[in-house]
Amino acid sequence: MINHVTLVGRLTKDPDLRATQNGKYVLSVQIAVNRPFKNNQGEQEADFVRCTIWNRTAESTAKYCSKGSLVGVTGRIQTSSFEKEGSRQYVTEVIAESVRFLESRRSSFSPAESPAHYPAPGQTLHVETFQ
Repeated sequence: MINHVTLVGRLTKDPDLRATQNGKYVLSVQIAVNRPFKNNQGEQEADFVRCTIWNRTAESTAKYCSKGSLVGVTGRIQTSSFEKEGSRQYVTEVIAESVRFLESRRSSFSPAESPAHYPAPGQTLHVETFQ
């Protein structure tokens, strides 16, 4: 069986990094992925995909990306469920294995920051095992 997904899209809001009770970093983001066609009104539509990123990759993504950043995410699809008000709710998300930054932040450097502090465009960051 194969469970592998690759997405390219833009973050829909600024990342919000959190830490779990056992000290692991986790980042939940949503990316807008344009569909490869236009609807009947000639408008570009997008799918909004929830992604969960762990550990150092979560830290780096939160540090170097913001709302509108173009990223490439590879990972696996995971579905979970929970009870809410007596009804079973399902959540489908991508658990990221790597995140690639697809745009440079050079235009947003402050004078005190050096480009050496930022990853190069296209740099891939791999998730550590968090189990």
